[in-house]
Amino acid sequence: MLRATKARSDTAGFTLIEVVVALAILAISLSSIGALIATTARGARAIEGNLTRLQTARAVMAALPDRDQLLPGEMAGEIADHRWRVNVSPFLFADIDPRQPTPWVPQAVVVTVRSPAGAPIEISTVRLRRRAGG
Repeated sequence: MLRATKARSDTAGFTLIEVVVALAILAISLSSIGALIATTARGARAIEGNLTRLQTARAVMAALPDRDQLLPGEMAGEIADHRWRVNVSPFLFADIDPRQPTPWVPQAVVVTVRSPAGAPIEISTVRLRRRAGG
């Protein structure tokens, strides 16, 4: 038995609407993937910038004078196109009685590093300095 099959013309292929819908779905998928890649790239650049500013701030903090020579005031400079500023001031806290004699004077040290793009990072810490004559 030999059967002859004849392709029917109404089901022989894709219609124009099916092709347009498939292309629209493909375009939406590709644009979503492109947006995701762009967001990831921006995030990676932001993290890299933060790490660069943090490394600069750590280099500035490592180069600060010893605690006995660190006097209140402000210092500023530039490292690898990153401007930095160090502000040293007395550390004031409500629970510390400044009249109580101690051999140490707490100092607030604030290091600010600004990248060439203008984004700053600020690190605050407290250092103890020996009291003069103590």
